[in-house]
Amino acid sequence: MRSLRTGSSLAALVTGAALLFTAPAAHAADTPLRDLAAAKGKVIGTAVTGSKLTGTYGDLAGAQFNSLTPGNAMKWGSVEPTQGSFNWSEADQIVAFAQAHNQQVRGHTLVWHNQNPSWLTNGSWTSAQLSSLLQNHISTEVGRYKGKIAAWDVVNEPFNEDGTYRSTLWYNGLGADYIANALTWAHAADPAAKLYINDYNVEGVNAKSTALYNLVKDLKSRGIPIDGVGLQAHLILGQVPSSLQQNIQRFADLGVDVSITELDVRMALPADSTKLAQQAADYKSVLNACVAVTRCAGVTVWGFTDSDSWVPSTFPGYGAATPYDENYAPKPAYHAIAEALGGTTTTPPTGACTATYSVTSQWNTGFTGQVTIACSGASLSSWKANWTFGAGQQITQAWNATCSQSSTAVSCTNASYNGSVPDGGSVTFGFNASWSGSNPVPAVTLG
Repeated sequence: MRSLRTGSSLAALVTGAALLFTAPAAHAADTPLRDLAAAKGKVIGTAVTGSKLTGTYGDLAGAQFNSLTPGNAMKWGSVEPTQGSFNWSEADQIVAFAQAHNQQVRGHTLVWHNQNPSWLTNGSWTSAQLSSLLQNHISTEVGRYKGKIAAWDVVNEPFNEDGTYRSTLWYNGLGADYIANALTWAHAADPAAKLYINDYNVEGVNAKSTALYNLVKDLKSRGIPIDGVGLQAHLILGQVPSSLQQNIQRFADLGVDVSITELDVRMALPADSTKLAQQAADYKSVLNACVAVTRCAGVTVWGFTDSDSWVPSTFPGYGAATPYDENYAPKPAYHAIAEALGGTTTTPPTGACTATYSVTSQWNTGFTGQVTIACSGASLSSWKANWTFGAGQQITQAWNATCSQSSTAVSCTNASYNGSVPDGGSVTFGFNASWSGSNPVPAVTLG
């Protein structure tokens, strides 16, 4: 509820407006990414959380992508938390959703050093026992979903940065051929599924990707079933490897497919229009590299919305890594993906949506302000207003928005009931704040 200071004196109205190009949040008229990708013979996928596949999250996951990867639901620790006791509920839910929406499923992941059940990692196993456990796990899981999984990340992250084998339960207990055996067992359980080795920091030509290249070459020469390599592509803003396309091509030349399997582009927070533009360029570079190589099967983003991204909890201070913001509004990265896949997007003219900041009441220690967001020639389904105060200004209360302030940086997002700004319409939110020294009008951006 808005409150006013008793005995406040009304200062002269101070008004400032800042204009920002913003991509339209409502984009139902745009060609879905999955249709654009299919026209180029590519997959555009996303990792998903099964429990969230309802409402807007489910609508977008189903409408925009032609492939789903379970983010966690098919990992060993999820499906067999207790030896011999299985939980397939979330994995089954994701597979059923994909079938209902005519989507592929990418199985992730069968053999990894992380997210294994404690009974497995804490056990004392002979090599023969460990081999039997691994074979049984692969046969059980791949067999359960036989005919329902287009591709499996069979082995995940087998290498160190210098190209040596990572010291893991599997490598230490079974030697390097755990990889060949895992692929062989997976193929026996579902001969139709494409089988991949997946790793990170292998996007460009370097020691780690060369080790992966040599492994694939060796497996092919030995007749081991290997269909593709997955380049995870957890990237940092502005750091897409210049040799990405060259690297994709050299794997393709070995006779295997290549998939970008876990793409996101993280940035130091807070996000701003400059960072979002660079992120869009990075996404477009990755998509362009895949589109340019026939045997690049496609690109999967590791979560499509910032509200479902692993980045903030793993890399403190970083985030905003996906194509949609926390409110499911498409960011410039979304439009960059569409353009790389040959689409055009309905972008409004510059200044189609504006934010106007005003001080409506001011006294010796505080003031009341408001921001009006208006659109003409575009519409929004959600909004976020950002500005930087001068020293000494601090928000104490807000209404019709949720506002946060870190030092001088302020970010206000829509309430649950006023995120929609129609073409020709506007919304207004207000706040009380303290000030000292001076009370300059900041420039406000939408983003």
